Amino acid sequence: MEPLRDRPTTSEALLSTGRTLSLLILLVVLAWATGQPFLFPSLGPSAYALAVTPSAATSQWQRTIGGHLFGVIGGLIAYHTIAPGLTVTDLPPAFSMPGLQLTGAGFVAVGLTTAAMLRTDLRHAPACATTLIVGLGLLTSLTEAAIIMFAISVLAVADHVIPTTGVDEPPQ
Repeated sequence: MEPLRDRPTTSEALLSTGRTLSLLILLVVLAWATGQPFLFPSLGPSAYALAVTPSAATSQWQRTIGGHLFGVIGGLIAYHTIAPGLTVTDLPPAFSMPGLQLTGAGFVAVGLTTAAMLRTDLRHAPACATTLIVGLGLLTSLTEAAIIMFAISVLAVADHVIPTTGVDEPPQ
């Protein structure tokens, strides 16, 4: 943990929190208005990284979009090859073949995504959450994959449009 003197002040924390939420607001409205998954768990870590560490290499728009693209592709390949029709919301019994398929799909999805991000230098850690969302059977159709990528693109555009807070970034 960083020393207390290096932590953001309350006003800096509020500014960064406001920017994080402002990056997500359009996606919140889209999800609510359409009933589609424009808001999903890995968007939170991406928005946080973009808002709190905007100059970090992992916060570059290319890495944000590229990492999540690899997450979606890796997740789709792993899921549809290893565990089609299964989902983590309906857990199979312990030591069952469907359980092995589902956990195997998640494992392979993270491996594919990590290898692709490292090989292309499009590293964005929250993409490993996206690949698990897909690989574990939560968002597995091509339509849902397109929605994920649209949402990530909206987040990246919002990051360029909404001004940064001017708050000093934490040490890395």
